[in-house]
Amino acid sequence: MTPSVVAALIDHTLLKPDTPQTGVEQLCREATEFKFATVCVNPTWVKLACEQLRSTQIGVCAVVGFPFGANTTDIKRHEAERAILDGASEVDVVINVGALRSGDLNLFEHDIGNVVQVCRENDVISKVIIEAALLTNEQKVLACQIAKTVGAMFVKTCTGFGLGGATVEDVALMRKTVGAGIGVKAAGGVRDYDTLQAMLRAGATRIGSSSGVYIVQEVASRMPRT
Repeated sequence: MTPSVVAALIDHTLLKPDTPQTGVEQLCREATEFKFATVCVNPTWVKLACEQLRSTQIGVCAVVGFPFGANTTDIKRHEAERAILDGASEVDVVINVGALRSGDLNLFEHDIGNVVQVCRENDVISKVIIEAALLTNEQKVLACQIAKTVGAMFVKTCTGFGLGGATVEDVALMRKTVGAGIGVKAAGGVRDYDTLQAMLRAGATRIGSSSGVYIVQEVASRMPRT
């Protein structure tokens, strides 16, 4: 794979709570230089990121209900609406983990379904973060099935702020569950090219990483010299 192909698979991510404005501006400069798929930021930075990337084809991805997924559905819906109003072209929403683990599937489906609906109405890509490290395999499968049912465009492994990051096993299970119709995003702990390749082989079609620059530079360093 070439550096440009790899970069186009990566959501260049900066979600730390202590991120200053200069950090977001740097993120956007890097995205412009390396041509990442999107920058992934907290909602407070969506408008700034959109302004920084206005003259590019790079998207802005906003996280919703982040990182715990424990907001009420109306708050998540409003958060998604506001992020889209500020210019987000993609929304990554964290599931209500507690509802799923309690077996309250009506609440679980209603919760993510509302955010997916907002995205669909505004022609915005929706990704559902299942926070796999907190779930059994059966719950992971159920979360992915419901995300597909409500029309999500991606399922995503985790926030990167939980107990664990993406694993090859989780990505493979998610891909098997959703089939070829929707995307699978591997996020959390993808910090080098070998890990990225492993996730792609397992079925990922998008990568979330705060190490995008390092990964692309690593790919470039492996290219044969002419």
